[in-house]
Amino acid sequence: MAWSKNDYPESMKNLPSKTKDKAIEIANALLEEGYPEGRTIPISISQAEKWSKKDDFQDTCHIEYGSNQWNLKKEGNKQASFSFNTKDEAVKKGKELVKKSNASIIVHRLDHSIQQSIDD
Repeated sequence: MAWSKNDYPESMKNLPSKTKDKAIEIANALLEEGYPEGRTIPISISQAEKWSKKDDFQDTCHIEYGSNQWNLKKEGNKQASFSFNTKDEAVKKGKELVKKSNASIIVHRLDHSIQQSIDD
């Protein structure tokens, strides 16, 4: 059974979109080579995750306080992508971005020093 972007194993559903697409591509190639479906799925997920970590493209975003709000801003951008009343809300959104894409979040304190990094 070949998989597509609309029809893929349940175990791939929480992968970031780019990683999922690569896992589907790898799984289909393994199936064509005669691998059993039960082995194909974990191998393709593992290889796709390794591939995505090697990908040079990684967004780095910063959570900083400014203009009376907590801002989540992609590195290099002048304007914030998202603004929140509380730091907790900003961190929650940052964690969502990390799960959905190949992103890294740097959380700053009020004095702009780094409090923590979130990347997995």
